[in-house]
Amino acid sequence: MTDPLHQELLALAQEAAHKAGALLRDGRPADLAVAATKSSPIDVVTEMDIAAEKLITDLISEQRPDDGFLGEEGASVTGTSGVRWVIDPLDGTVNYLYGLPTWSVSIAAELYGETVAGVVAVPMRGETFHAVPGGGAWATGAWEGERRLACRPAPPLEQALVSTGFNYVTEVRAHQADVAQKLIPLLRDIRRGGSAAVDLCDVAAGRLDGFYERGLNPWDLAAGDLIAREAGALTGGRPGERPARDLAIAGTPGVFEPLQRLLEDFGAWHD
Repeated sequence: MTDPLHQELLALAQEAAHKAGALLRDGRPADLAVAATKSSPIDVVTEMDIAAEKLITDLISEQRPDDGFLGEEGASVTGTSGVRWVIDPLDGTVNYLYGLPTWSVSIAAELYGETVAGVVAVPMRGETFHAVPGGGAWATGAWEGERRLACRPAPPLEQALVSTGFNYVTEVRAHQADVAQKLIPLLRDIRRGGSAAVDLCDVAAGRLDGFYERGLNPWDLAAGDLIAREAGALTGGRPGERPARDLAIAGTPGVFEPLQRLLEDFGAWHD
């Protein structure tokens, strides 16, 4: 039996994610990626990002005025209820800019620092993922009704499909490319989806065996990490640590630990 408060927070996160996703999907100009000036596409994306975050925080504040917020676009409220909402209104900005479908709205609710509800909406795939602690991970999509998610049975590492992402700082990207180059011969292959939140949900859905990335923020991780764990995946950072900015890893049991060891050996957490 799941906690009624967790279910209340989940329902609110679902409503906010769906409305923000619709705003981003329907409000994106058809010619965004080929706008005439260099700055205008970025400006439009930023405006949409900010508008989506405002929609989310306004909707939640109307129903729960004492809650706190931490958002990518600057939402920062301490709150007095013990609940804090961790929001990425548009994860996968470059994909959104270019008209690629892998972008998402990620909303998590924390209660005294622990994530108790997570929602990741992927509007262009028509999918929404959600979880609360102990309730399993679930998704809606092209199939009928809700589908319970389970990560894949663990393959040998050399047969594992793993996703990652790259930073926008040149020196960091170069180091990440070096780590990926060392990993590729040891895996089935590496994917680069462009949205960490979606990658974590794809681990939960059995579409990936693992995921790792350096440089992620709390809003990139909070919802997807809970969804992956509730689907049976293991998540963490450097050995013995939780997912963090230094390194975030998720994987099916049997892939997580060898992947973590390799990333530690390759120094994936630093330049």
